[in-house]
Amino acid sequence: MSDSPHRRFNPLTNEWVLVSPQRTKRPWLGQVEEKKKIDLPYYDPECSLCPGNTRASGNVNPAYKDTFVFDNDFSALLPESSLAKSAGQHELLREEPETGYCKVVCFSPRHDLTLPDMSIEEVELVLATWTNESEALGAREDISYVQVFENKGAMMGCSNPHPHSQIWANSTIPNEPAKELASQTEYLRQHGKPLLLDYAKLELESGERLVAANEDFIAVVPFWAVWPFEVMVTATRPLHRLADCDAKAKKNLAAIMLDVTKCYDRLFSVSFPYSMGFHQAPYDGKAHPEWVLHSHFYPPLLRSATVRKFMVGYELMAMPQRDITAESAAKVLRDLVIK
Repeated sequence: MSDSPHRRFNPLTNEWVLVSPQRTKRPWLGQVEEKKKIDLPYYDPECSLCPGNTRASGNVNPAYKDTFVFDNDFSALLPESSLAKSAGQHELLREEPETGYCKVVCFSPRHDLTLPDMSIEEVELVLATWTNESEALGAREDISYVQVFENKGAMMGCSNPHPHSQIWANSTIPNEPAKELASQTEYLRQHGKPLLLDYAKLELESGERLVAANEDFIAVVPFWAVWPFEVMVTATRPLHRLADCDAKAKKNLAAIMLDVTKCYDRLFSVSFPYSMGFHQAPYDGKAHPEWVLHSHFYPPLLRSATVRKFMVGYELMAMPQRDITAESAAKVLRDLVIK
């Protein structure tokens, strides 16, 4: 791969990223985060997500033993909206109602147990919960898309260290899945095969950007990655949603998620922050042969546990930019996966 500046195309979003490998030698005099050793208790009486505790809403959590799901007390989406579609306004001032539902999914009653610390059976249970909640929300007539995501770490805006994720269900398809839908639809029309299945085949053949692989899924630093140690997990056969995973596929998905999150924690010897989300086929009542189940991991750390990547300046005004190549990042992560 070239050590000179170049740009790479993301076929999922039809966007470009600038790659500048020559910049890895530059000194860093910017912000350095404080590296903190955080020892969390098994149970925190002040935590709003621990079993038996009272949340801000006044609701009391049950004495749950595994996963726990509840309606977000500060939901970004509501089942109804009083806003009517804009009428009589200029086309540059469009607005319309957006309705939906927001759920919180606690991984475990344990306050100190992050995803990479869990057993494969416990991760499978989390996957089963995400699956069941996605299907229940997606079955609603007023829902077109279900987004499962996790923000891990204060650096990614997580307001409570108790390991948890969220599920937001929208009446329309949000921006990022909508871009991926358009790209995958067009690729299938042109080539007769799903984009991500072809991409997974290329990555398995190359191995350059591969982090981990099993019979049903691969984890790669995608060719077009923006974040320094970004990872995409994608199915290698026609699975459209979490619900399409049989028992074997669900176990393999749990295993590869553990591969990714465990090697993240080993990278800088810190509980690695990230935003992760599953992109499933829309729940809009249409068939989606173009769609392949996948998830994105977007971690902010760049050179160490105390130096992060900032999306500012050129990235905000022009296009995303990265220094280390996807191939270099993949090799670092691949070497940290326990074989």
